[in-house]
Amino acid sequence: MDSSTPTRGQIERALSQRIQALYRNQLEHQPSRISCQIFDEKVAIILEDSITQPEQLLVNTGQEELAQEVRSEIDEALKPQIQSIIEEVVGVGVVDLLSNAKLDTGRTATVAILAETPKLRNMS
Repeated sequence: MDSSTPTRGQIERALSQRIQALYRNQLEHQPSRISCQIFDEKVAIILEDSITQPEQLLVNTGQEELAQEVRSEIDEALKPQIQSIIEEVVGVGVVDLLSNAKLDTGRTATVAILAETPKLRNMS
């Protein structure tokens, strides 16, 4: 592979930055940390403090079920955009995208199943 092929670290950083920008632009919310890891034909994305203020308000006022419904709808609305970001940055199609959020911990986890293992440059 030539030096124009990105490294795993470069791809993972680019994914984190693009997803952070998506949350900032679409939800006006900034998760405290986003971790992305590529392994074989999978991408794992963990967002810390991903729960928005309206969702937190619902939880704090005893409306956890409604907060979970809101989070599910937000995840569903963001799915096509997250899939598009992954496909664009990684350069491989996404065949499945799984996502779940925990209101009590504030974390969201997304796993993308890719059509094939992305081509990455090894750092020696």
